[in-house]
Amino acid sequence: MGAAMQLSDRIGRRMKLQDLHVLMTVVQAGSMGKAAQRLNTSQPNISRSIAELEHALGVRLLDRHRQGIAPTEYGRALLDCGVAVFDELHRGVKNIEFLTDPAAGEVRIGSSAFLAATFVSAVIGRLSQRYPRIVFHVDTEQDTQHRDLHERNVDLLIARKLGLFTDDQFGFEILYDDSYVVVAGAQSPWARRRRIALAELVNESWLLPPPERALGPVYVEAFRASGLDYPRTTVFAVSPEVRISLLATRRFLTIVPTSVLRFSTRRPELKVLPVKLQHARTPVGIITLKNRTLSPTAQLFIDCAREVAKPLAKRK
Repeated sequence: MGAAMQLSDRIGRRMKLQDLHVLMTVVQAGSMGKAAQRLNTSQPNISRSIAELEHALGVRLLDRHRQGIAPTEYGRALLDCGVAVFDELHRGVKNIEFLTDPAAGEVRIGSSAFLAATFVSAVIGRLSQRYPRIVFHVDTEQDTQHRDLHERNVDLLIARKLGLFTDDQFGFEILYDDSYVVVAGAQSPWARRRRIALAELVNESWLLPPPERALGPVYVEAFRASGLDYPRTTVFAVSPEVRISLLATRRFLTIVPTSVLRFSTRRPELKVLPVKLQHARTPVGIITLKNRTLSPTAQLFIDCAREVAKPLAKRK
């Protein structure tokens, strides 16, 4: 462990990126003289760079022979590393170019499939009109989003605060409180009623997520608040799109967030029933990793998300 630390410290103080570039050029050119010509410098400078690298690492990097120069086993290992270093450096420079021009950058958003298809899509639609060169990456794999945010694979999450991100390392900014409504197809017999008690609907055919998944726990609490158990469910489906599609058959009922009425393209096919759901409300917001500096492009997305959420935040 001590020797490894000493080597790491020696490399950090003595190895120069320019020397690594020289080594790569020498091997590509096949001789120090040709490398000096390519780099527009003298052969003694090339020799000095190679010698400094070998001194820093304590190993011989090049073998000299009549045909020219070839890397040793140690040299080949360093060359492999050098290629990776310069590839990463090139990528970093490109990232800096994006960062200095947020209108041409990239942003990675994690969200649920439903919020991605509604609220997030609305934000992207508005922002892409203003900045058509921005590239958006949308990830809906919810099982990995906690890790992805922590490992910086996504810039931010648009999500409901359901107790999954309570760790101090995450920050949550509320955008709006989403309430929930009971919905039927426009041709459902229930669509003509002016007043309905939730208890009247418990024996109907329901389309709901499993009680322990997705928004299931929220719906469980809504039924319990009215003294009811989770209803008999004909189709268990986490995907709201699946449930909304099945409403057209007239047989089914489901529960959806109120925001679906603003963003869904299926609004004419839906009928909100006059049913009061108690305690059915969850905050939707932006989850970020604390102490992380977001790119200007990600900040543009956040600003636009606040703008799109304003009409929803005003609803009570």
